[in-house]
Amino acid sequence: MKRMLRRHLETWKVSATRRPLIIKGARQVGKSWTVRDFGTEYNEFIEINFEYDKEADKIFKKDNDPLRIIRDLRLLTEKDIMPGHSLLFLDEIQVCPEAITALRYFYEKAPEFHVIAAGSLLNFTLESIGLPVGRVEVAYLYPMSFFEFLEAAGHERLVKSLYEHDTNEPFLETVHEKLLRLTGEYLAVGGMPAAVELWIKNQSLKDCMKIHKMLIETYRQDFSKYATVHQQKYVNVVFEAVPRLTGKKFVYSAVSNDFRSRELRPALDLIEKAGIVHPVLNTSANGIPLGAEADPSYFKTVFFDVALMQSVLGLEYGSWILDPRTSFINMGAVCESFVGVEIAANADPFKKNTLFYWARDKRGSSAEIDYVLELSGKVIPLEVKSGENDHIKSMNIFLKEKSSSPYGILCSTRNFGRYGNVRTVPIYAVATISGIR
Repeated sequence: MKRMLRRHLETWKVSATRRPLIIKGARQVGKSWTVRDFGTEYNEFIEINFEYDKEADKIFKKDNDPLRIIRDLRLLTEKDIMPGHSLLFLDEIQVCPEAITALRYFYEKAPEFHVIAAGSLLNFTLESIGLPVGRVEVAYLYPMSFFEFLEAAGHERLVKSLYEHDTNEPFLETVHEKLLRLTGEYLAVGGMPAAVELWIKNQSLKDCMKIHKMLIETYRQDFSKYATVHQQKYVNVVFEAVPRLTGKKFVYSAVSNDFRSRELRPALDLIEKAGIVHPVLNTSANGIPLGAEADPSYFKTVFFDVALMQSVLGLEYGSWILDPRTSFINMGAVCESFVGVEIAANADPFKKNTLFYWARDKRGSSAEIDYVLELSGKVIPLEVKSGENDHIKSMNIFLKEKSSSPYGILCSTRNFGRYGNVRTVPIYAVATISGIR
């Protein structure tokens, strides 16, 4: 299965300013698989997994001398580790904090070696030891995007056509309907690689749902790894609440009446660090950068995978396969979550992406925009509508108030088109938004 990050890794490989690379992402999103796949570009691929290989752990605990580390790893693995010809992959690196520290010295004293590191719950280790800023690069990997799903299922030509399509013109209607059906498949299967692989293999949503439940249980088991015994009940409550509160301002009283915000706030922070939740910050959207006017106390949340979101909620999400058109109308929160996840997954993987929205609370003229984007130096509002709903009162208010925003985007089941200063983009084409003309 092709991942978009692979193309970025190929650029990293030949970069004159290449640094050791750390790949961050939630558990089971495909970090290790992606690096192994990229390792085929090298004459020699050396993988060290610190959860299994305690001898490797000892090598990094001696000192930070990269040449001595390489020498000892050659003896341990009985493989050549040659500059430019070998890729050294340090997996589950959070188990060995000394290895994270050593990455700095690979950059300073042995930059000719190609080193990539990854690990589950890596943010918690980095929080305690720090990141060697300026000495390493960081890339972010999310569940498979819709376009990655399409390519894995053999629809490369559809993806290519979408990227090349003139967004001012509607797509061929029969293809538009096909893509909506395929979007329904994705919204049921989700982007977790294990589920996608199983769907492509046997087209059994029942089997995919078993994978979803297994993954959810894995995330719950992880609570004990980063939360204290006292915190775990709060983490579980927030974990259950985030899918339910999608599309709404996150208010702790809506999570549970049994606990206080001071107990729930740290729990939300923990599952965000675990990569399970994307915060969507409120911004005034008066200019670039959007974060300059963001209010961190006023936010929404998006669960990191749409299928897992629905599984946590206990929804009958097989309807996405059986009757996608009706599901698009009835499951607006899932559609809004899907668009947020797509924005994150299609952003530059070497930059920490933050999602934003806009809201105005005025008597008689309240308004809210689901997402606000920065495109070509402009602030662009994006509204997600279920089905072909074209009620865009909030969009009109935003565009009137923010005169520097040249247009808005309406994302729904409608085909490509333009209505005045509002562009319609089919929900399946979120990845193409940066190319809108």
